[in-house]
Amino acid sequence: MSDSQPPARLPLEWIAASLRRERTRVGLSLSELAKRAGIAKSTLSQLEGGSGNPSVETLWALAVALGVPFSALVEPPAPSVQVIRAGQGPSVASEQANYVGALLSSSPPGARRDIYRITAEPGAVRDSEPHIPGSVEHLIVSTGRVKAGPKGEEVELEPGDYMAYRGDVAHSYEALLPGTTFVLVMQHM
Repeated sequence: MSDSQPPARLPLEWIAASLRRERTRVGLSLSELAKRAGIAKSTLSQLEGGSGNPSVETLWALAVALGVPFSALVEPPAPSVQVIRAGQGPSVASEQANYVGALLSSSPPGARRDIYRITAEPGAVRDSEPHIPGSVEHLIVSTGRVKAGPKGEEVELEPGDYMAYRGDVAHSYEALLPGTTFVLVMQHM
């Protein structure tokens, strides 16, 4: 990705659906939520309508007013396999600084995680049996190229790419280039 390209933006429909869902859950009107968050009702109405250009600060204020983590407003619906290519993660820019936050994965309450740095060389596929029920693996490629994921859903990844998939099903890892390294986070429920 060149420096002249802007980072990927969060699809406004994710934010709109999340805001409506959370506002309805806590039983607040548009006016009351806007007041609690310290934003204009028209801004909130635009966001719930799927338009506008929300900043980190606006979304953070809404999350606090709703009593939910920031990620509850910006995290997309989770597919069975999630891949975020380098430079393409959903992101939100700040109004106050040259700062862009990209959410890769939120941690659910009570989650346990193990983090590994993996080095691998081409030549053999590393097959992994299913882990405990509810396990999720997060993989970020540092160097080289790797093919990974659940059996039949493997994806080729390059440096900077992120992938999440169920770890409680058979899955594999295969280095495609010499000197392949990646970070593996195993999340156990």
